[in-house]
Amino acid sequence: MLQYIGRRLLQLFPVLLGMTFIVFLIIRAIPGDPAIVILGQQASKEAVAALRETLGLNNPWYIQYFEYLKNLATGDLGSSLRTRTPVNEEIWPYLAATFELSFFAIIIAIFIGVNAGIISAWFQNSWFDYAAMILALVGVSIPIFWLGLMMQYQFSLQWDWFPTTGRENVRDPVNAITNLFILDTIIQGRFDQTLEVLRHLIMPGVALATIPMAIIARMTRSSMLEVMKSDYIRTARAKGEKMFWVVYKHSLKNAVIPVLTVIGLQTGLLLGGAILTETIFGLPGIGRYIYEAISSRDYPVIQSGILVVAFIFVMINLIVDILYSIIDPRIRYS
Repeated sequence: MLQYIGRRLLQLFPVLLGMTFIVFLIIRAIPGDPAIVILGQQASKEAVAALRETLGLNNPWYIQYFEYLKNLATGDLGSSLRTRTPVNEEIWPYLAATFELSFFAIIIAIFIGVNAGIISAWFQNSWFDYAAMILALVGVSIPIFWLGLMMQYQFSLQWDWFPTTGRENVRDPVNAITNLFILDTIIQGRFDQTLEVLRHLIMPGVALATIPMAIIARMTRSSMLEVMKSDYIRTARAKGEKMFWVVYKHSLKNAVIPVLTVIGLQTGLLLGGAILTETIFGLPGIGRYIYEAISSRDYPVIQSGILVVAFIFVMINLIVDILYSIIDPRIRYS
């Protein structure tokens, strides 16, 4: 197992290196000059030329790329062209907001999706099965931006149950320690703030969880139906074991591998694909951070933001692979 993990970690470097090269070339193909974006359209040619020289944008692309790799090797992600702040210092609060939102969303998706899929397989062709699969199809099809706006209208404007935007109550801001607001409020014993942070998370979390929830439910149902036709399941039922334990103890354990794969992929996608949810609900996450950097041609932020998201995505896949062998002892990595 340790050898397998070591090999996977070594494979991480060429993947990330290739990703940095592709992103480097693509973002420099985006129309627009970062110096003009920073200084404005009315800036003189001399001022633009001076800023380009200061930022190193006049160097050939390969020199810029190798300079970026050299800094990256020392753990330096560069500095934002807009704010002149090191990306290492600037990126974590945004990443923490996306972590918190994505974790909350995937917990909702797993809990509802897995159980809906199990019950649908347990009571195949029942009214619940049909209703759950129709809702899953709707969940996959519904646009997140439309769902988010409808939730804001109904639950915030009409019923006033949840706040419309933001991560916290602006009148009682959280004293950030880790920038994971739920953890910070618990550490400080401010459980009233914990509840307020959760209230801010519910609507964006549910909106973001809709698609992965539907996919997990459909995959769980399909995998459970296949396992429940196995001989050992029929044997367990013939022995008189309660159906609940047959489903959750025997069937689920053997059906969970493909479900775990989907969960891992959806978790990675949530981290990088929450930009619509973050924009609608006014959350300062990594998606909005990268989007704003693209709008202002902030090359170091774009490169570093995508690199961090890609690294997390690959590590999630590695964790999923390790969980395979823990859940199913028949899987061994030599």
